[in-house]
Amino acid sequence: MNMKTILRYLSSFFTVAALFFVAGCSTVSISSSQYIGGPQFAPSNAADIQILREPPTRPHARLGEVRAESSSESVGVPKIEQALRNAAARMGADAIVIVCDPTQVTGAVITGPWYGRTIPQTTGRVIIGVAIKYTVAGS
Repeated sequence: MNMKTILRYLSSFFTVAALFFVAGCSTVSISSSQYIGGPQFAPSNAADIQILREPPTRPHARLGEVRAESSSESVGVPKIEQALRNAAARMGADAIVIVCDPTQVTGAVITGPWYGRTIPQTTGRVIIGVAIKYTVAGS
């Protein structure tokens, strides 16, 4: 291989590594749990799912809980909301009612040598919502 080819490979490698580093710094981890014995629906369209701060007045069925945990406090609200919508859509939801939205300790990083380690905590946003499906009154 000549030097030009090696430089091209190295440049490509560092570009890909930088993209992974930037993408890895702002991720949203999602977990969901459908209620046992609850109603089951076909998946819905994530773009149509509403995000509510209070339960709606219309009749609805509770499908399950969705939890979003951001990797850092710098993760934007639109990215978190989209992740919540995607998880609720798999349950067939029409909306998500946010029940908990604190910033809390999400982990720790051990640094330093064995004789003088420090364990700084990392904080992030943890949002919990209840996925709901609107129902017709009387059903």
